[in-house]
Amino acid sequence: MNDSPFIPVITGPTASGKSSLALWLTQQFKLEIVSADAMMVYRGMDIGTAKPTVLERSRLPHHLIDVVSPDEKFSVANYVRLAETAIADILKRGKLPLLVGGTGFYIHALAQGLPTVPAAEPELQAELWQVFEQQGLESLQAELAVFSPKDASRAQRNPRRVIRALEIIRRSGKAPSEYPYTTPKFRYQKIALIPAIELLSERIIARTETMFAAGLLDEVKTLLKLYPERPTAIQAIGYKEVTAFLEGLSTLTEAKDAVNLATIQYAKRQRTWLRKEPKIRLVKSIAAEAKDEVTTWLDEVLKLSGF
Repeated sequence: MNDSPFIPVITGPTASGKSSLALWLTQQFKLEIVSADAMMVYRGMDIGTAKPTVLERSRLPHHLIDVVSPDEKFSVANYVRLAETAIADILKRGKLPLLVGGTGFYIHALAQGLPTVPAAEPELQAELWQVFEQQGLESLQAELAVFSPKDASRAQRNPRRVIRALEIIRRSGKAPSEYPYTTPKFRYQKIALIPAIELLSERIIARTETMFAAGLLDEVKTLLKLYPERPTAIQAIGYKEVTAFLEGLSTLTEAKDAVNLATIQYAKRQRTWLRKEPKIRLVKSIAAEAKDEVTTWLDEVLKLSGF
C-alpha cells in the first residue's frame, strides 16, 4: 500500500488565480512549486502561457517550467516521469511539493496512473487518417463503437482520439480501456478553484490585454523565426491567433477577440473536467477570495503528511 506523504494539488481553470495563490502559499509554508501546465514546459513561450516571471522563479523554487524547446515532443508520460522525479527530490530535501496547474490530464495521470497501451505506430495511424480524410469521422467512429462502446464514448468524437483507439485495437485486438494503469508513486490531495464563468471571462479579457501590452506580438514573431515549421506547441491558444494577425489574416482587434473566445471556451472545458475529477475539493471562488479556505485545507494536508 502506498504510504507516501500526501502531495497537495491546486488546480482550476485558466485565469482563476491559482498561480498567484501558489506563490503566496510558498511564502507561508516550506513548499516548492511543481508546475502541472502543459504549455509552461516550453522554453521561449512565456507571455502567452502566463508563466511566473524570472524574478518570481528566482525567489521561489519552481519545477517543470522551461523543460523543452517548442519543437521537441513532450508527452504525458514524459511529464509524469519528470514530475515524480521532482517530487521525490523535494521530499528528500525535507520540503513538500505543491503541484499547481490547470492541465487536467497531467494531474489525472499523476494521481490515477498512466495507461499501459502500446506506443503509437505512425504508419497505421497514417492509414486511418487517410480514411478520415476520404470518408470523414463517421465510419471510424462507428467501427470504434462496435468494438468498444466505452472507448467510443471516451473519445468524444475527437478524430485524434478515435484514430488512436482504432490503431491500438487493430494492432492488439484489445481496446485502450482494457489496458491496466500504472501505479502512482505518490498520493495526492486536490483542491480546485472554479469561479463562475462570467467572472473568469472578465479576467481572461483583462489578461489578454495585459499579454499584448507585455509584448506577446514580439514573442510570437521570435518563435516563428526560430521555428518556421510551426510545431504544435506554437499553435496553442494565443499563439495561433497572433500568427494569423502577423500574416495579415485578421486585425489586431480580431486577434484579441479570437484569443478571448478560445480561452473562455478552454476555461469552460476545464470547469467541466474539474467537476468530474474524483476526490477533489471544489471552491467556487477566485484565488483572492479563497486564501483562507485554501490555507486551512493546506494545513490539513500538511498534518496528514507529517509536516
